[in-house]
Amino acid sequence: MSYNLTYKPFGEQAILIEWPSRIDLKISNNIIAFKNAIESFQQEKIADSIIGYSSLTLKYNDNLEDVCQEIAVLKSIYATPFFKRNTLSFNWQVPVCYEKEFGLDLQEMSDKSTLPIDKIIRLHVASTYTVYFIGFLPGFLYLGGLDEKLVTERKSTPRLKVSKGAVGIGGSQTGIYPTTSAGGWNIIGKTPISFFDIEKETPCFASPGDTIQFVSVSLSEYKMIEKQVLANTYVLKKNRQQ
Repeated sequence: MSYNLTYKPFGEQAILIEWPSRIDLKISNNIIAFKNAIESFQQEKIADSIIGYSSLTLKYNDNLEDVCQEIAVLKSIYATPFFKRNTLSFNWQVPVCYEKEFGLDLQEMSDKSTLPIDKIIRLHVASTYTVYFIGFLPGFLYLGGLDEKLVTERKSTPRLKVSKGAVGIGGSQTGIYPTTSAGGWNIIGKTPISFFDIEKETPCFASPGDTIQFVSVSLSEYKMIEKQVLANTYVLKKNRQQ
């Protein structure tokens, strides 16, 4: 599927490409496939590629002397059958503990939605979440696929400190705080997994197009995994997606 894209200069060394402005899995897949095709054709030119819900920003190594010519090249790449190329992606199984000491807002969510806490947890782990892009904080995954029954407005007064690994719901999205920070999402659990490690060759294990499956673990399992993560012996489960 092709879309009517817009191309705009974005400073002296970047081009912003925009798709229809909505959260859509087909658009996300199209963006990722186009990004991979551009990097394949122009690897020596591109310094960085930044994906959004409906956009792709290309940062070039050098100033663009003729941006119109460069846009013409991008349009010609988009006209090729790039989407048929296989893109390697994974489903990651992320352990989450939903005990009360971590699920700070579970009771409030239950009161507002009339869903029992155990039902909220079951719905949260039942969905498979697509990684649309990474932003806000290094390693913060923007995930789509939240069950409509769990949609909850962000807190009117954000917390000044949300712990690293906290799993939250904000509006129609769910996500994990990769570092301790302020935040206004409703916290329902915590994972011992690190989502960003600057010491690793790939600081964030997940990429746009991957999927996340949350797995409920007990408090004792959480503490065991936490020790393994600290000892660098824990292996996060993953399956290759077709």
